[in-house]
Amino acid sequence: MTTTTSPAPPSRRMRAARVLLIAVGVLGLAFGAYVLVDTVALKRLPGLALWIGGAIVLHDAVISPLVFGLGVLTRRAGHRVAGSIIVTVQAAIVLGSLMTLIVLPAIVAQDLGPKNPSILPLDYALNLGLFWLALAVASVLVSLWFYVRTRRANQRPSRIQS
Repeated sequence: MTTTTSPAPPSRRMRAARVLLIAVGVLGLAFGAYVLVDTVALKRLPGLALWIGGAIVLHDAVISPLVFGLGVLTRRAGHRVAGSIIVTVQAAIVLGSLMTLIVLPAIVAQDLGPKNPSILPLDYALNLGLFWLALAVASVLVSLWFYVRTRRANQRPSRIQS
């Protein structure tokens, strides 16, 4: 006969922290809604809703499956890849995807040709490419640092106590 134990109920501190985080989140949403209604013209709301919807679809259809798939593939790589390296690569993909999401409207607007050329003066596509390159180099360097650190820790002789 096996018995199952239910998880311990959350402590008072944990419950208080959750309530605080939920309250901060609700206040943040309320402030964001106020700023949205106060500053955005009514005729621009459909375009804003489309952009937010596109961001949600991009996150749920592209970013999340990519990060999840990368995690599955690296964990199946003979369990030779440390978790810290997996997290580093996943974080780089998420950061790059978010930056792409932020910069993509500027690239599209620049391609359409702005009415005032001084509004979008930079080469945003080139800058985005350079950002991805710098992000890749940084994640490789951080991953190498984690690899070397883990390797050194595993090669240290253990003390034998008698």
